[in-house]
Parts: sequence; C-alpha cells; structure tokens
Amino acid sequence: MKNFIITGTSRGLGKALVKTLIDKNHRVFCISRKKDPELMDLAKNNSGNLEFFELDLGDSKKIRGLMEEIFQRIDLKTAEGIYLVNNAGVLAPVKRLEDCEDQEILTNLQVNLAAPLILTSAFINGTIDFKGDKKVINISSGAGRKPHYGWSNYCAAKAGVNLFTRSVGLEQEKSAYPVKILSLAPAIMDTKMQEEIRSSNKKDFQELEKFKNYKKEGKLLSSEVVAEKVKDLLLSGNFEQGELLDVRELL
Repeated sequence: MKNFIITGTSRGLGKALVKTLIDKNHRVFCISRKKDPELMDLAKNNSGNLEFFELDLGDSKKIRGLMEEIFQRIDLKTAEGIYLVNNAGVLAPVKRLEDCEDQEILTNLQVNLAAPLILTSAFINGTIDFKGDKKVINISSGAGRKPHYGWSNYCAAKAGVNLFTRSVGLEQEKSAYPVKILSLAPAIMDTKMQEEIRSSNKKDFQELEKFKNYKKEGKLLSSEVVAEKVKDLLLSGNFEQGELLDVRELL
C-alpha cells in the first residue's frame, strides 16, 4: 500500500491530485479545513482508501499531533511508500506591506511557511526508520523567485519554502534512510486563487490586467494537468534531492 498525505484538498490542485490517486492500492490522508463530499463519494465508488482530517493549518499547534495520529494509521512494516504533498496555501493579504494588519501577516506565514515546515519535520520523524520510498513535494510558486507588487507576504513565504526545501535536501543526504524532497512551482493554474487574484484592487496589485489577460487568452493550466505531473514525480522520483522545479519544464 502506498500512503499519501496531502494538504489543501478541498479545491484546486489538492483536490485534483486526490482524484488521480484514488485507487485500491493507495491510502490517501487529506488535511483540509473541511471534508469534500465529492472526493468521499469518488473513493467509495472506486474502492479507494480515503480519510479526511479537518484542520485549519493556521492553527500550527495542532499540526504535529495530527501527523502523529496519521502515522498511527500507517503500517510501516507493510507500506510500499509514504508521501507528503504540502499544497495548502493562501494569497492574502494582497496590498502594500505597510497596509497589512499584523494578523494578516502572521496567518499568511503560518499557512504558507510554518505549516509546511512543521508537517515536513513530523513526516521525517515519522518515517525515520522506514526504509521504503518516501518523498515530500512542496508546492511553491514563481513568486518564490520573483517579487510582485502587493505580494510581499506570499513572496516571502514561497521563497522560504524554496530555501527550506534545499536545506532539508542537504540534511537528508546525511540520513541513513533519506526522505527525498522537492519544491515545485505549478505555473499559473485556473483555480480559485487565480479568481482571487483577478478580483484584487489595482491599487494594491499593479499586475492585475496581466493576470486577467492570462485567463482571457487561455494561458492558464488546468489543475488536472498539473496534478498528473505531481503524481508522476511522487511515483517516479525523477528529481534531484532538494531541487527547485517548475512544472512547465515537464510539459
């Protein structure tokens, strides 16, 4: 049995990825703020093993305990592989930094950076003696490499994701049974986050028209296409330890 732990599964890439992984030989653990009835029905109708854990990843004190609960349900002696996809993320606040409230800043960093760090730490500890296949894919963004007006929080968090991925990659090279880790920028997808971007105030986000044009001109990738690439990376492991990769390199 292959075991997958995926965050942010109620919409977008996370939901699309779960759909591709539903299989009688897979066990999928979904971490999301709410359960998704469509995914639950899909798993039931296709003999899939699917479990939902409702958690707001902004509540960082509960993350490690939840991961410990998940690992209690995984039989390390019979598992073929264990995988973590840190997908959940928030864009807000979209505005100049001096206009951001303290709590907005903290929430963005907790969900986008602190949660993946804690989840990855708990994953490494939970699999430290597991000799089988184990991987972490952090869903990053091009915003982790390039600044955007009004996205100071999001850019900072995604840049942090990229560098912690590289650092953990270095650390795992010294481990007896290393976890392979990757940071993946999924390009511009047709998701709720893109809708949120297009509804931004132009005063706060100066690239608004460009992002509206991406939609008009059909330049957005579907979450299903990206999900298939994530699945391939999980199952094939065809990436370098600690690598920063853009999904467009795989298309």
